[in-house]
Amino acid sequence: MIVATALLWGLAGVCVKSIPWHSVSIMAARCGIGIIMLGLNKRSFRLKGNKKTLLGAVMMSLTGLLYMASIKLTTAATAIVLQYIAPILVFLFSVIVQKVRPKLTEALIVLAVFGGCVLSFADQLDPSRVLGNALGLLSGVTFAGQIIVFSDKSADSNDGMYLSNVLSFIVCLPFMFFDKALDFSPKTIFWGLVLGIFQYGLANICYARGCQKIDKIETSLLLTIEPIFNPIPVWIVTGEKMGPLALAGFVIVIAAVTLYGALPLIEKKRRGKTPAAVTAHDADKEITHER
Repeated sequence: MIVATALLWGLAGVCVKSIPWHSVSIMAARCGIGIIMLGLNKRSFRLKGNKKTLLGAVMMSLTGLLYMASIKLTTAATAIVLQYIAPILVFLFSVIVQKVRPKLTEALIVLAVFGGCVLSFADQLDPSRVLGNALGLLSGVTFAGQIIVFSDKSADSNDGMYLSNVLSFIVCLPFMFFDKALDFSPKTIFWGLVLGIFQYGLANICYARGCQKIDKIETSLLLTIEPIFNPIPVWIVTGEKMGPLALAGFVIVIAAVTLYGALPLIEKKRRGKTPAAVTAHDADKEITHER
């Protein structure tokens, strides 16, 4: 289930690149299909509507919109790797705001991710690429905010996901009527359905069910398949390639984030404990991948 989730989420790049619409129009279509898919999977929502859940929904909406806009303006690989700054921002939040004392290994990983993001950002400094890279970084910031908000016990991530789709659909739908690139060719319809049904709807259903069956750390590590897989279908379908600096940054960030996710497991094994013994504090390091 989790491997399927990662592969389905990894289709975001090729879908967005293959649909000629503006990113806001694509977001409206995806969320419209997402509302139906999530509604069919869970027929009843409590929809508490408290401030934390609503704030998380807003963060989730911003993350999706910024990420799609970033894919349009830079390479899909760069967009996803810049978003992967999120777990590092969550780490910094815990250190600065929650006064958690960092370990040397964690601090070194933070520096590695920062360096990888700098390389990815600086790959091609033409105006359009810089804007796309900036939006990718912003999506990482809002993604971190989403993780922090939904870690609060008073927030409901399931309700937040549904509210996020409703909010994004309402806000983005009017832009479709002014989108000059809007067309409904067979190719556009095909990739639009893949994006809404498989990349988003089915992927989140698989995630919701899969993460209940395996350890949280194992889940977060398996989900790193997503950014690794993401550029492959884009390259096959569109021929898009990363520059050498972006490729180096991509490898550094993915390796560092994977190591960061594995640290609790490594520490427990050193102490002679099993993965099941991971504490709630360690589990907070999981990357929450609700798109």
